[in-house]
Amino acid sequence: MKTIRRIGALLGLKGILVLSLLTTIGFALVTYSGTVTINPTQQFTIGATSDTWTVYVNEVNQLRYLPGTTSEPTFDSGDTGTYAFSVVTDASKVCAVQIELTSAMDNAKFTNFDITLQYWTGAAWADATVYNAATGSTTVTEIDGLTTTAGYIHQAVSTTTYYLVKVTYSYDLVDTTDQITATFQYTPLPQDSF
Repeated sequence: MKTIRRIGALLGLKGILVLSLLTTIGFALVTYSGTVTINPTQQFTIGATSDTWTVYVNEVNQLRYLPGTTSEPTFDSGDTGTYAFSVVTDASKVCAVQIELTSAMDNAKFTNFDITLQYWTGAAWADATVYNAATGSTTVTEIDGLTTTAGYIHQAVSTTTYYLVKVTYSYDLVDTTDQITATFQYTPLPQDSF
């Protein structure tokens, strides 16, 4: 308070008014704020998470499905056991899904373990296009399960699609009957465009 009186004495009445005005402006600043509500959206839903396949020594170019056995399962959107995964996109983002094995299949047992995908057309299962990257137009004929190479499906905006994993294998190099595990891994990749 003494400091203000000293400044006031030096500045006079006009100085005190200017000082008061500046102090009032400093304490009366207007502030604004904005709030953002964040709604996480999941485009990917896992279907069947496990299956058991019986393979026979010296089988060549045999088919198996995830889910299912040696034939395409009868599709039912309410039964996750009838498809491997589904993707639902809105009008804002497309979605690529990376499909790969967590570990390559043993090439001392299999001469091929080729992975392709099928999608439900609304009436039947049809072959899906598999790409070599999350963006771009280069396609591949299959994902090589004897390596850890990945493949990708591309799904456009505002669609719902159900997928099967289809494997063509040949177990024809050894006669061992030890149990084998193949783990399929899916990584959804939402993006603006392909």
